[in-house]
Amino acid sequence: MITNHIADADETTGTLPNADTLHRAVKMALDTGEVDSVASGYELFRTYRLAVAVGPEAAESPAHQAALLTAVNTARRAMLGGVAVAGDLGGPLVVPLPDCETLAEAVEKLGGRVVRELPAGVPALAIGGGAVRPDCPASLAVTFEDWRGGVIPVSDGRRLGEAKAITPAAVLAGALGVSELFQHVRGNPMAGRRSIGLSLWAPEHADWERAPAGPTSIVLPSRLWLVGLGHLGQAYLWTLGLLPYREPDEVELVLQDFDRLTLANDSTSLLTGPALVGELKTRGMARWAEARGFRTRIVERLFPGGMTVTGDEPRLLLGGVDNALARAAYEDAGFDCVIEAGLGAGPAEYLALRLHSFPASTTARAKWGGNVRAVGDPAPRGGAYDELAADGMDACGLVRLATRTVGAPFVGATAATLVVAEVLRLLNGGPLYEVIDMTLRDPASRAAVPARHRSNSWNPGYTT
Repeated sequence: MITNHIADADETTGTLPNADTLHRAVKMALDTGEVDSVASGYELFRTYRLAVAVGPEAAESPAHQAALLTAVNTARRAMLGGVAVAGDLGGPLVVPLPDCETLAEAVEKLGGRVVRELPAGVPALAIGGGAVRPDCPASLAVTFEDWRGGVIPVSDGRRLGEAKAITPAAVLAGALGVSELFQHVRGNPMAGRRSIGLSLWAPEHADWERAPAGPTSIVLPSRLWLVGLGHLGQAYLWTLGLLPYREPDEVELVLQDFDRLTLANDSTSLLTGPALVGELKTRGMARWAEARGFRTRIVERLFPGGMTVTGDEPRLLLGGVDNALARAAYEDAGFDCVIEAGLGAGPAEYLALRLHSFPASTTARAKWGGNVRAVGDPAPRGGAYDELAADGMDACGLVRLATRTVGAPFVGATAATLVVAEVLRLLNGGPLYEVIDMTLRDPASRAAVPARHRSNSWNPGYTT
């Protein structure tokens, strides 16, 4: 089982937490000033718990299993009090998660706790016909159909059809469920009591439950280049890995990153655990993808670094970096299509996300070419940072810690469903979008800008 984070000091070495170890969601409590020490931040987040009730549908439905496993995977990283799962978990795993045979085994491997009865007084998700406790402070039905995914209060007594759905719609529903109940415990008065969702086929439709249905018999991408293997890149891999490939060895992925995994990555990145800390991101992610059955190649250098795509290399890029200089160079390397996402930062904006695709009405260079964020004087203020300084952290360490972004894994998982859906619509004749802008604080306020520039005729690579 994957264990949760250390507290304010590593008990083995006695060292203070730093930018590479501090939990990215706990950091929001430091930045808002609601706690006066790092230890108090962890104590607060250990009060956040989630319960999941699983119905009989999950025994045979890949979509229900994908929703459940996404909820467990994201929630255990953000809600440090734990994820308790009860219901029909004894059957075989029918989604392609490496190294697991049963659904219960997969839940536990991802950090969930299988229980006979859900704990009292804990916010809950219902998947399929799972029955939540009547004393739940908030309870949501995770639901999906065709390309639509979302959550509806259990008290409303309704769900979407759920008989047929593309996998990203189920992943989206699971991520949104965790987002809502995380916001609920964080004090958003609307979260956990509203119906929210999205159509990945027609994201501009405000009424997601009645949005136009997209096809469920689709072809899948087979040749992709992923740049950035942290929060977003691993969410892309998680979503791609759950797709129902008939012949996964037909899938070729180029994985590009230059960095090593840290303990902080475990708090946001869906394929990272403490055992991978210190390993190059490319190596750990390639090993996971190959266990899934995909073929991989790795590039361990900064993007683009003078690189140009040549020969038979994948010409469809999925971007997951947060560096403006790298994002500005997306189109310089010769890819025929770039689909990328960016996430908000800070305790006020961490729920924001935005998708871009290129070619577009503007270029990546015009959008990000001059947007280099400078780090000025030390930003750390508040009791927790004062305590770290008093305990011996120097000014450089304080600034480095303060300038790290706040993050939550369910935001990256939601963004990944938008990015992968954009690829699927490209391959299956659906509408394309230049920008999709939204925040999980108010998903209904999203904006979607249709693409006016399509790539020239090219074969992005697809399989059944």
